[in-house]
Amino acid sequence: MDRPSPYFARKGAHGTLDRVNAPPWLTVLDDTITACNAHRRPDLAHRLQRRRGRLLAPQLRVLVLGMLNQGKSQLINALVNAPICAVGDDLTTTAPTVVQHAESPSASLVTDPGAGDRRVLSGPAERVAVPIDEVSRQVSRRAGGQDGHVVRAEIGIPRKLLATGLVLIDTPPVREDPAEISRTLAAAEQADAVVFTSAATAELSAAELALLGRISTVCPNIVVALTKIDLVPRWRRVAERNMALLTDARVPARQIPISAALRMVAAQHGDTAINAESGFPDLIASLQRQVTAKSAEVAPRTVGVACGQAVTLLAADLRTVIATPLVTRTPDVEAQLADAQRAMDELRRRTSRCQTVLADQMADVVSDVEHDLRDRTRRILREVDKVFDDADPRAMWDSFEDWLRESLTEAAEVNLGWLVERCQWVADRVIASFPSDQEDAPADAHPMNALLAGTADPVDAVGELDVPRLDPFGAGQKVFTGLRGSYGGVLMFGLMTSLAGLPLINPISLGAGAAFGGKTIKDESDARLKRRQAAAKATAQRHIDDVFLACGKESKDLSRQVQRVLRDHITERAEDLAGRITESSRVARQTAVAAAAEREQRRQTLTAQLRELVELHHRAVVLAGQRVATPEPAGLELSA
Repeated sequence: MDRPSPYFARKGAHGTLDRVNAPPWLTVLDDTITACNAHRRPDLAHRLQRRRGRLLAPQLRVLVLGMLNQGKSQLINALVNAPICAVGDDLTTTAPTVVQHAESPSASLVTDPGAGDRRVLSGPAERVAVPIDEVSRQVSRRAGGQDGHVVRAEIGIPRKLLATGLVLIDTPPVREDPAEISRTLAAAEQADAVVFTSAATAELSAAELALLGRISTVCPNIVVALTKIDLVPRWRRVAERNMALLTDARVPARQIPISAALRMVAAQHGDTAINAESGFPDLIASLQRQVTAKSAEVAPRTVGVACGQAVTLLAADLRTVIATPLVTRTPDVEAQLADAQRAMDELRRRTSRCQTVLADQMADVVSDVEHDLRDRTRRILREVDKVFDDADPRAMWDSFEDWLRESLTEAAEVNLGWLVERCQWVADRVIASFPSDQEDAPADAHPMNALLAGTADPVDAVGELDVPRLDPFGAGQKVFTGLRGSYGGVLMFGLMTSLAGLPLINPISLGAGAAFGGKTIKDESDARLKRRQAAAKATAQRHIDDVFLACGKESKDLSRQVQRVLRDHITERAEDLAGRITESSRVARQTAVAAAAEREQRRQTLTAQLRELVELHHRAVVLAGQRVATPEPAGLELSA
């Protein structure tokens, strides 16, 4: 269990560690200090560093604690066989008293002008030497002759028990006050062992058991001294009950029944039997064993508890970090992918709807333009009919041709202009629905500009008008037509007048022939005019139909080209937007993969660190004298 761990550094603030020759507890302690520094808990590292220095010191600092009138001071006096601590029902210890070995008796008071009644074992060192018999009076009440408050008293006496390195610390009675208990725990944390006094007049109280439980978390080397057994005949029942209470409370403490009064009597008379009955030989043997086996017994248990608690705190902090989601600067990838999918669906619907609208709009444009051109050509055709209903095409054909060309050209130009405007309007709507990313694009970058600028000239569609056959009605044709018509008149009236005895050729028949001939000439002239007018109308109508067909073809071709250009524009923009959406999805997936990899790496790193802390905690548990299979405290479970 004490093999080197690759996670912890081999050198830290505590100095270079010789792991080969160092005791196991020191290795665990140094590894824990390094772990505290690695996990940025300098407060824990500092506390363990101070405890390391005390554990490496040869002295064994034993803190004597207890409630009021439980025999703490008498116990110390009986141990050293000297009245160095104040005792009595009307006296109460107000400051700690440190008793240690010295070649000659000496005493001093440590004062602090700015301090009150603090339960500390070290403080500002302003020492004042006093007679040794004055110490008990000075620490049992406020020192009237001293400037400031007594922080603690230090006594040195020549005793064989103390010469081995034992240091006894008498403390003021513990009161049931949260601040007082906190100071008591701080003092216990600075001690190597604790002797807790409890009078045999009553079993351990709930307050005492609670205090012992909290003390065991900072100093596991506890001896419960059952004092005043000389006053209680049935003290053994109390001792048995106390052990049951300690077991139930899971306080790892040893109980030693003692009597300070019997110890003092035995010392006065040199009676070994009374001394043995006092129970102090067992207490002294226990203390001496802890002094001699400090590195083998006291230090391992102390380190096991202290390091176990520190590692538990580190593991709790680490599990909090593991449970906290990794905060990254990337947005929610799932939301990004969902947005991209919605954008892609919307793009498809938008593209389909735009293509449908484009087809419908262009169909409407073609229909409207065709109807407009048809209406304009029909109006021209009606004008042609009106003209040739009265006029002779032969007399006015040249002027008519010029008028017809101008009228058709104007109609074609207006119709084409309207077509261009409608196409431009449709194009603007389509382009607006798929805007370009180039905000500063030049005006001629419009996809319709080149197409609409290259429209055909309407004059080319009008073309030249064919001249119809307009046969003239000459004089010879008129004479021949007149003779043909007069023949019938002469013959008919000549026969009629012959009945009256007149000759066939007479003035009446000649007059009738002349009338019939004139009528025939006039009818022929009118018929020829009608034929010329019909021919002119037919020629004009064919020409107008040709122009209509030509302009209609140009309009339909232009409309189809516009539709193709806009369709291609829609497709290009849709593909561009789809590409961007796809790219954003790809980037989002890459970000998700990178974030997942980062989270996994972080999880593996933190899990590895947690495993190292679990291993270190197991090593501390072994040092504390517990089984390795003991469940880890909250925060040391490896599973999430």
